Amino acid sequence: MLNRVVDFPRSGQQKADSSLFCPDAFLSQLEIDDAVMRALAEDLGRAGDVTSIATVPETARATAIVVARKAGTIAGLPLVEATFRKLDPSAEIIAHVRDGATVTAKTKLMTVTGTARAVLAAERTALNFAGHLSGIATATAELVAKTAGAKARITDTRKTTPGLRALQKYAVRCGGGFNHRFGLDDAILIKDNHIAVAGGIRPALEGAKAVAGHLVKIEIEVDTLVQLSEVLDCGLADVVLLDNMSIADMTKAVEMVAGRLVIEASGSITLDRVAEIAATGVDYMSSGAITHSAPNLDVALDIEM
Repeated sequence: MLNRVVDFPRSGQQKADSSLFCPDAFLSQLEIDDAVMRALAEDLGRAGDVTSIATVPETARATAIVVARKAGTIAGLPLVEATFRKLDPSAEIIAHVRDGATVTAKTKLMTVTGTARAVLAAERTALNFAGHLSGIATATAELVAKTAGAKARITDTRKTTPGLRALQKYAVRCGGGFNHRFGLDDAILIKDNHIAVAGGIRPALEGAKAVAGHLVKIEIEVDTLVQLSEVLDCGLADVVLLDNMSIADMTKAVEMVAGRLVIEASGSITLDRVAEIAATGVDYMSSGAITHSAPNLDVALDIEM
């Protein structure tokens, strides 16, 4: 079995506890380290937490409880742990759940005991990670629940926050979704603008096929059944993306493809439509909203002295 994290801890940093991770997702230790360092540098600035330094004795210790104030699906606990450990490597951390868990309101997620200044300085960064990523996991899980019993999978897009893509896509996996390409170099996805510049569907597909490696998939976006028919006639695509099609057209598209291509539906993949779209027989439904518009899950930290 593959390791859940890459074993590349940096000098002075500890590898995240693998028991915190969602069992069906992968996230590099390098991504965790980089994200935590950037976030702490942004928050602590040049002088550190001047409030805690001014008001809290250097030797004081504190125990804090990280709690989900609302029900949801959890993601981001490895980053929470890494944030506290960066400021206090000797902190005692006990996780009560792991990423991917569905919790009720007031569920304790983690207990942290360490120097009080470190706990207070790390608080907001840790909670920002937990709230944001748990919000994505929760939004994904809600869509997944609506498709129970259908073969269609919920997948994400590249509509992510710059610098946070790996974390947000990890959160999608924690919510039961799947990942689309991570970047422009993962796979070939020919969209409407590519087709326009290339001079049509056939020349775009022929150009892609001429340069694609044997492990590189070719996906092409279509808006109409006429375009889909042209794609099928070419026989050069691996995946077809049905962009903003009606339910009737998607149903017809599935009949036309007849298993020859993987079918992805995109556009308006909302809670009130997702079950109906899944029922058409598509293989994947991609949603940008689960990463760019997911509400933050309310996660808090309570000090217990």
